[in-house]
Amino acid sequence: LAPRTAEAQDLISKALAAGRSVLTPLECRTLLSAYHIPVSEIRRASSPDEAAAAAEELGYPVVMKIESPSISHKSDVGGVELNLRDAMQVRRAYSEMIDRVRSKAPSATIQGVTLERQWNRAHTRELLTGVVRDPVFGPVIVFGWGGTAVEAMGDRAVCLPPLNSVLIQRMIRRTRVSRLLGPFRNLPAIDGAVLEGILLRLSELVCDLPEIQELEINPLGCDENGACVLDVRVSVSATPSSLTAIAPGRYFGHLAIPPYPKHLAREFELRTGETVIVRPIRPEDAEMEQRFVQGLSPEAKYLRFMQAVEELTPEMLVRFTQIDYDREMAFVAILPQMEEALDRALGIARYVINPDGESCEFAIVVDDAWQRRGVGSLLMTTLMAEAKSKGLRCIEGQVLAWNSGMLDLVRSLGFTVTRADSSPDENDVVVSRDL
Repeated sequence: LAPRTAEAQDLISKALAAGRSVLTPLECRTLLSAYHIPVSEIRRASSPDEAAAAAEELGYPVVMKIESPSISHKSDVGGVELNLRDAMQVRRAYSEMIDRVRSKAPSATIQGVTLERQWNRAHTRELLTGVVRDPVFGPVIVFGWGGTAVEAMGDRAVCLPPLNSVLIQRMIRRTRVSRLLGPFRNLPAIDGAVLEGILLRLSELVCDLPEIQELEINPLGCDENGACVLDVRVSVSATPSSLTAIAPGRYFGHLAIPPYPKHLAREFELRTGETVIVRPIRPEDAEMEQRFVQGLSPEAKYLRFMQAVEELTPEMLVRFTQIDYDREMAFVAILPQMEEALDRALGIARYVINPDGESCEFAIVVDDAWQRRGVGSLLMTTLMAEAKSKGLRCIEGQVLAWNSGMLDLVRSLGFTVTRADSSPDENDVVVSRDL
């Protein structure tokens, strides 16, 4: 399911507009729900009777927690009551909790309490995950042992977003709690796929929302039947990096590593009537790119690489598919039904920014069967628009002088053609265009 990014962004914007840097418990859960992260249902209460009514709605037993933007660790001030089983216990717990917290944290702003259904599952492991800010690297995702003894256990691993399945498994394996996630003694293994999905969605959230300064999920209850966020705290800030938004031409300046720019994927109709998808290339496309190059005619391979190439080496595959989207870009054209199957590409175009930071060098190749059908023109216009949005002023490339198809294409797009200084025998020409 696609995340409801606009809903999450609106929630954060309203909190910041109200002068708040800490989201309420309900806002925290709404934020996570927008990214399809499972959360416990809560009710707010500001009196013993409201608390009892909320507990009746949720169903017993319930957990009561103090609601205060000033208190990070509720247990430290007696702000958590577990296993409340009837209205009388709830009313008494409310009054005692308010008095207790006021005594231990007299300067804290107390807004009431929240109630949620008790998570009573015999095989639960309590985990921690979230986001912290590093002054150099920006947002960092944290994973480890959760619960009230998290500081004492000191069991954490960190990873820079964006995450993928491989990075998630490596991060989990670096923790001691990972030994408790599989089957042991009378406990079945947790649902690892659900945990991985939560971490992937958390990565997506922090990539999309640069205002997130800190996000702590503790505990995250996990067992063989799934997982649920049982408590979460989120702080936000309208930092300069938050001006970098999710929109074409605007990038992820708050991240050390730019994520896959999914917002650049577009669907187009060729002049011959076929619908194609043009999207940035991704690491998973390595096999598709290898098949694409293997399927090219010898002439097409020579025109692209300017030498005889049968297939791409493993090093070339890594170089062509695992790219830094801030320093280069590669677009692949595919048919819609090929998207999931990772079938053969119709064409690939890429640029790399030159050392001057103002120009880039491009390369493009189109499958023999799809030439003269508008694929090359579509890829080149998409590539040029992306280069222009990055602030580049010129796009250029080197073309064999007898590559008439490529020269016709670039001339139709407004390129100028000049002889390459490095090619006195006039085998190569330079094509360039101001952006």
